[in-house]
Amino acid sequence: MYPEDLKYTKTHEWVKVEGNRAKVGITHYAQEQLNDIVYVELPEVGTHFNKGEAFAVVESVKSASDIYMPVTGTVVAVNEDIVDSPELLNEDPYTNWMVEMELENPAELEELMDVNTYKEYVEKEEQSH
Repeated sequence: MYPEDLKYTKTHEWVKVEGNRAKVGITHYAQEQLNDIVYVELPEVGTHFNKGEAFAVVESVKSASDIYMPVTGTVVAVNEDIVDSPELLNEDPYTNWMVEMELENPAELEELMDVNTYKEYVEKEEQSH
């Protein structure tokens, strides 16, 4: 349910680091909360984001949610597949990444949660609902 090789945020994004690049997506928990995803808006390649800035919008049949950038950097690729078929995020939120970033400050990755810390965080969230 939560791959061990990823880093996670409190706003339910994941990061997969590959050298000085990172793919970013939403977690299983996030897509479950959103329910049936019907629309995804992604940024343009070349757009720069600071950590914590909203970079995408995901709309489901019940709500729209901003997706926040876990790390500072510049978008080098966007996943057009999920723009054309937003339901892919419900089917597999880990294969279906949203954007690929050129990392500006790799030290920020240390501030993200590992899989065990994230699992504990999700359990607390579920108990508080």
